Amino acid sequence: MVVGGTGGRGVVATASYEARKYGVRSAMSTREARSRCPHAAFLSPRFEAYREVSDRVMALLRSVSPLVEPLSLDEAFVDLAAAHEPIDLSDNGVRAFAEDLRHRLVEVTEGLTASVGVGTSKFIAKVASDLDKPDGLVVVVPGAERELLRPMHVQVIPGVGPQTAERLRRAGIHTVADLETVERDELVGLIGKAHGAGLYHLARAEDDRPVVPERETKSVSVESTYDTDLTDRVLIDSLVARQARQVGERLRAHGLSGRTITLKVRLHDFTTLNRSTTLPSPTDADAVIARAARALLVELVESGQTVGGIRLLGVGVSGLADWVQEDLFDDLFGPSQPAEAEEEAPAPEPVMRRREGWWPGMDVVHAEHGRGWVWGAGRGVVTVRFETAHTAPGPVRSFAADDPALSRFQHGREDDPPA
Repeated sequence: MVVGGTGGRGVVATASYEARKYGVRSAMSTREARSRCPHAAFLSPRFEAYREVSDRVMALLRSVSPLVEPLSLDEAFVDLAAAHEPIDLSDNGVRAFAEDLRHRLVEVTEGLTASVGVGTSKFIAKVASDLDKPDGLVVVVPGAERELLRPMHVQVIPGVGPQTAERLRRAGIHTVADLETVERDELVGLIGKAHGAGLYHLARAEDDRPVVPERETKSVSVESTYDTDLTDRVLIDSLVARQARQVGERLRAHGLSGRTITLKVRLHDFTTLNRSTTLPSPTDADAVIARAARALLVELVESGQTVGGIRLLGVGVSGLADWVQEDLFDDLFGPSQPAEAEEEAPAPEPVMRRREGWWPGMDVVHAEHGRGWVWGAGRGVVTVRFETAHTAPGPVRSFAADDPALSRFQHGREDDPPA
């Protein structure tokens, strides 16, 4: 399965482990993904479903400890030492607790599995969580941290991307064990003061960062670091549009809007550039956010600063409010259009606005056949597979796109399990 934009200019958001074996990865163009794995199911994102299940997961984690730091919809740090009820923090006690937590997570999500990493710091826990995917558990006992890290490639350390790894390689540093032998001043000389000092400590498993729970939201943003520096203008433009759509979705989910749109770009040499523009009134519209972010991108590209490639992209909205006055933006940007090109998957529906049409992966319900999901659509026809996670593989039926018996399934009702 490949999730992302399903059109010719689409971009892969993620892929199942089966698809990854064929070389499909995030940030790859959908066109290339189809050429590598033509037999995969290509589906559009379902942010409503993701948010619903994420809320269940985070609620479970917060029932364990008040110190929960979400990293994304599906990942979070949890401080077990601050648990509501005392936890046996011995090696066996922590392992038993983590196994029980994984079983409870399967129950609250009605079938989803998770990988868990347990360690004495956020860094070690994160590394451990990646060691036995999918559906695994790794507990790093106190005192074993450096032994675990030493044989690993330096890119296991947060912030060590391809460019930094190449600089270290040229200095003969390939593994964490190699990095551990380098003095702090030498690292600072190689990759800079702030980055070098951080790597010096992490290479020795020294990480005292606390688990910080969510605070009052001052901005909403999405950013991604890419394995390969981005130079394709069309791809970069598509990624910015997708991030704008995700930011708009998060704003609407919390009943927020914002005036200031910010584009964050980190270049191949780790130079970070931020560009912002402020609108006359708050917005939560994907198209408005995307146009503003794309305009900022054009300024950076035309200035020549992105020639060497981009390793990180981010779109954010600040100056938050709880109201929207959308008619002002028609004069600024013209009639509202989708954030992506026509071939791209439509954005999730904004609150109180309906986007017409069907796209692969959309959850639907039919008056006669019940719950299902869109397999494909086009030329006035929509094809639906009638099954959910709680049913056997179901039949496939095609309908006219304007069939009144077929409608989008609305997530969020307490009596509705996830599809």
